[in-house]
Amino acid sequence: MAQLVRVQNFNVSSDGYGAGEGQSLDRPFGHADPGPLWSWTGATAHWPNRTEPGGTYGLDDYFARDYRNNIGAEIMGRNKFGPQRGPWENYDWQGWWGDEPPFRTPVFVLTHYPRPSITLGDTTFHFIDATPKDALVQALAAAEGLDVRIGGGVATIREFLDADLIDTMHIAVAPVEIGRGERLWASPDELVDRFQLEQIQSPSGVVHHLFWRS
Repeated sequence: MAQLVRVQNFNVSSDGYGAGEGQSLDRPFGHADPGPLWSWTGATAHWPNRTEPGGTYGLDDYFARDYRNNIGAEIMGRNKFGPQRGPWENYDWQGWWGDEPPFRTPVFVLTHYPRPSITLGDTTFHFIDATPKDALVQALAAAEGLDVRIGGGVATIREFLDADLIDTMHIAVAPVEIGRGERLWASPDELVDRFQLEQIQSPSGVVHHLFWRS
């Protein structure tokens, strides 16, 4: 089976924003409240960060459970790793994700300022200065036959869309407006020239958007 390049469980507001303005160490989503964007997955039984029994089943849980399915590597932008810009001040701080990040695969972080790789739990972060195409070559090799997830943020997904390197996407659209910040789209219809699109309303209020190549 061919390896796929996938966007999986990426969250945006009803007006198309994946994050607000003013990202900082204390506010990874800038001025936006991440709660409404992520509440659908946090409520599920298979939420990756769940530490206690419980949670909901059904449609949302299916997508939460599918997050790691057949994923062998991830590519993310530097902003998803942390809020710093420019040269690294030091290598002491190791990202927002804690001692056991949820990825549990090789992760390729796109940056103009490479640094040594770090391993936290079952996740190894590699910091590379590469085009989307070249980064994907490395990630596909590291995935060892499994799929590669384009993890975000918005700018990284847009770069891979612009390079026509994405095969499928799952975007969860939350019933909240952010108004400004990092925008994935003004309308999902912008992508139907290249992708088939199916929209599925969830009882939680989010609308799951499924894209696959035409």
